[in-house]
Amino acid sequence: MPESTYKIVELVGTSVTSWEDAAKSAVEAAGKSLKDLRVAEVVKLDMTVEGGKVINFRTRVYLSFKYHPED
Repeated sequence: MPESTYKIVELVGTSVTSWEDAAKSAVEAAGKSLKDLRVAEVVKLDMTVEGGKVINFRTRVYLSFKYHPED
């Protein structure tokens, strides 16, 4: 099996619904411009609060994708 190299980027997704939707949003947005996505790791969850109410969920994700050096 050939060796592989992966790059990791940090993303923050947001959602008014849930942390899960925020993570999904981040990964799906990255998938539009990055190829060979491999693993997404949730590293932090937080919320935006306004007037004592949660108005936004934020999920920080480390996302790895296969590195393809230019030939």
